[in-house]
Amino acid sequence: MKLNELQPQDGSNKERIRVGRGIGSGKGKTSGRGVKGQKARTGVSINGFEGGQMPLYKRLPKRGFTNIFALDFATVNLGRLQKAIDEKKIDAKKEITEDVLVAAGVVRRKKDGIRLLGNGELTSKVTLTLSGGSKPAIAAVEKAGGKVEIISREVAPIVNNKKK
Repeated sequence: MKLNELQPQDGSNKERIRVGRGIGSGKGKTSGRGVKGQKARTGVSINGFEGGQMPLYKRLPKRGFTNIFALDFATVNLGRLQKAIDEKKIDAKKEITEDVLVAAGVVRRKKDGIRLLGNGELTSKVTLTLSGGSKPAIAAVEKAGGKVEIISREVAPIVNNKKK
C-alpha cells in the first residue's frame, strides 16, 4: 500500500448535499424547505407558537416561587461521619468542625453551612460544631455520648424603603 492509495473506509465520509442547484439534483428550487413563507427563511424559531391561539405555556397557571433568601446547606449523614472516623480520616477525640469535614473529604464544599442528618448509626463519642442538624441526628449524637453545637447563620435583613 502506498500513500496515494489511502482512502477512507466506505460509508465513513458523507458528502454534503448541495442545495439550489437545479431541478435535476432533487434539491433545487425550494432546496428542501417546502414552500415560501416564514419557515423557508433562515434564523426562524417559532417554538411554542400555535397559530395565534393562546400557547399552552401561557394557558397553564403559574405555580410556586423561589425564595431568594433560602440557605443551601451541604448535608452529612451519621453513617458517613462514622465511616470517616473508622477510616481514620477524622479524629473523634478532637472537635469536628465544618472545615475538618471538608478537609477529610466527607463533604465537597461548605456552601452556606453543613447540616447533620440522622441516616445511619453513630457509635463514637464526638463533639460537632455545625450550622444545623435534624432532631433525630442530634439525639443520636447525644445518645452516643457526644454533643452538637449549632452555629447561627445570619441572613441579611430585608430593608423596606417605602415612603409613608
